[in-house]
Amino acid sequence: MNLKPLLTVFPQYLLPQHTLSRWMSYFTHSELPWLKNLIIQQIIKIYGVNMAEAAETDINKFASFNHFFTRELKPGARTITEKRYGIACPADGAVSQAGKIEGDTIFQAKGKSFTATQLLGGDPQRAQAFLDGSFATIYLSPKDYHRLHMPLAGTLREMLHVPGKLFSVNEATTANVPGLFARNERVVCIFDTPVGPMALILVGAIFVSSIETVWHGVVTPPTITEVRSWHYTDNAPELAKGEEMGRFNMGSTIIVLFGKDAVHWDANLQAGKGVQLGELIGEF
Repeated sequence: MNLKPLLTVFPQYLLPQHTLSRWMSYFTHSELPWLKNLIIQQIIKIYGVNMAEAAETDINKFASFNHFFTRELKPGARTITEKRYGIACPADGAVSQAGKIEGDTIFQAKGKSFTATQLLGGDPQRAQAFLDGSFATIYLSPKDYHRLHMPLAGTLREMLHVPGKLFSVNEATTANVPGLFARNERVVCIFDTPVGPMALILVGAIFVSSIETVWHGVVTPPTITEVRSWHYTDNAPELAKGEEMGRFNMGSTIIVLFGKDAVHWDANLQAGKGVQLGELIGEF
């Protein structure tokens, strides 16, 4: 590790990650007009947020910074692929990695990896359906739209809230913290789809004040010490391809898992590629 990553990553091991995230939550939910407007203006300026595609463009009408951060898009701002066997990108962002799951092993970056078993809460039986399958990891930056949508139509089978750390998920940290996505706090949603099971893993990070889903509301916080799970049988939520399924209150990463031979990613789905919600990223 050279000096720059060391200075970027090592302090994160020492920080009170969850405490800082709780403070950030209070800050980003503040409804003081001067404060929330100042923060919104600076984020738009620093990160180049495209407000022309937002459903609401007047920053005075956002109740808080978080309300701005989880803003809706105007109708037609994104197109969900209509290809019959197409897989829609679940979020705006950039590809961190995408490819095959090697047995139980998912590639992270620069020789680092983690297992599907670890990612899905430590249960080998739950991970069995994804052995030798396919994965795609998408990072959402502060400028991106922060609602998450379905790559395929699916019926929810199970949701987990897995405790963990809150390391940053930026490029430097991803390259230098072993097993990052399986160490951070996360919400795992497993769906039954026309091509078998699909897992959407919403990974928390430093300053991500909460993760929520459309059927449950806010899942985290609270901070927990043991895995929580919800099983859906009667009246299980059914979501269409492209339908909103959740959101990050502050940004992070979503990981998509499919089973063996279920999907084929587009050849252009490579690390570093910018992607938009709804675009074609693969086929089944």
